[in-house]
Amino acid sequence: MTDGTLREPELAEMEAQDAVCPGADYSVFRSQQEPAASPRKAALRTAQQEPAGTQEGGRVQSDGGCAGGRLLPAPQAASAPFAASADRTGRRVIMLSWEFPPMKVGGLSAHVEALSRELAAQGTEVHVVTCHADGAPAHEEANGVQVHRVRTYQSGSLTFMEWVMQLNLAMYDYVRTLNRRFGPFDLLHAHDWLVGEAAVQLKRECGLPLIATIHATEHGRNHGLHTDLQRSIHAQERELAQEAELVIGCSRYMEREIRELFGIAEHKLTVIPNGVFLPAAPADPQQERAAVQAAFAGPGERIVFFVGRLVREKGAHVLLESAPLVLEHCPQAVFVIAGKGPALEELRALAESLGVSSKVRFAGYIDDETRNRLYRCAAVSVFPSLYEPFGIVALEAMAAGAPLVVSGTGGLQEIVDHERDGFTVLPGDRASLAHHLIRMLRDEPSAAAMAAQAMRKVAERFGWARIASLTADAYERLPNSRRKVQSERIYAELKV
Repeated sequence: MTDGTLREPELAEMEAQDAVCPGADYSVFRSQQEPAASPRKAALRTAQQEPAGTQEGGRVQSDGGCAGGRLLPAPQAASAPFAASADRTGRRVIMLSWEFPPMKVGGLSAHVEALSRELAAQGTEVHVVTCHADGAPAHEEANGVQVHRVRTYQSGSLTFMEWVMQLNLAMYDYVRTLNRRFGPFDLLHAHDWLVGEAAVQLKRECGLPLIATIHATEHGRNHGLHTDLQRSIHAQERELAQEAELVIGCSRYMEREIRELFGIAEHKLTVIPNGVFLPAAPADPQQERAAVQAAFAGPGERIVFFVGRLVREKGAHVLLESAPLVLEHCPQAVFVIAGKGPALEELRALAESLGVSSKVRFAGYIDDETRNRLYRCAAVSVFPSLYEPFGIVALEAMAAGAPLVVSGTGGLQEIVDHERDGFTVLPGDRASLAHHLIRMLRDEPSAAAMAAQAMRKVAERFGWARIASLTADAYERLPNSRRKVQSERIYAELKV
């Protein structure tokens, strides 16, 4: 791999080593910059063939060759739920996402699951095509959504970009056959660059309008493009955005970033925020509080709660750097940091060097219910991100009634109104963060009032039913409308 992209010799070598799908033409994934004997836009040769195999019990039955290795449910099992109805009134959508429950790596999985569920409840027929997850069926109907999980054709020692290419090959084959056998479908909705190659090729071959939701960018995550791999990912993000008829960003911040980075025309951009489900209230709040206190804090300690991936962009190191000053004024504070990621050991070492390790609890991965209990019981929840296109964790905290302190960056500053439903602080500034944490810990009545206001805002403006309705409205404007879906109309209701 050179400058983060796969070159012709490497593609040829991978083709030669492909024992499962020997007919596959890997050249479709060649770098845009590399001259090719055949156009990059050429479809996969193998996907031009009719499928000769079916899947039973999660295994592929094949007559040999790639066409027989399609990961489709058996026709007799699939025809009833998939077949288009003559009297249907809703759209039929194929949604591509590399992660979907039970696979949860970041926030994308929860987003796609909630959005697809609510779209289905409102009358859209949604087929989510996603990656295989151990223990999950190849096909199932979940909450009204048809979920299709595909296996990559190779599963050996692959680099990250090789695995992404394999996933896109499998998705391309699967959706092409799905559309041919159980179509017609009305549009494709792709989430982020990891499914971009499949989405672009399917749009071209099947003639389906393409909507792309860009949840974050490689440039934004890394504050620039510093490696060949980052530049390769950036190029794939740009291609997906430019090929889509409509590009959705989750905040005004992301809308600007997409427009400036990828040169997307104004009429192709819209803003639809993330949503959140309101958690059920606990049966016995006092018992819940006692249990959380016993599990995560000592007697009399007050929890400062962070949850998220432990990567630098989420700012957990800024929280730890603020801890000495917070503890100087509020010695009863204890910092609970939940989540996993590559920065864990670095954060442990930082807490030790700052002399606050006795006041920090690294909770590791926690499930949604434990997270919600911590939100409800924490004195303050804090998200000091350096880069945050939207900030779903802030919505989750607001929905649970948690007092909130966030960085004034990205989508976070569009969600939280400073001193009305939480505090926004200077990004990366430990002193600013400490000052507002101390204020929140010392003034409990004010903290409770802001938390109550935040909870009302979420209930009124960020419910998933409303977000799905806005998405369905965007669908209805395709494929012929070239006017912009008015993000100003959408966001006018989100800001007081």
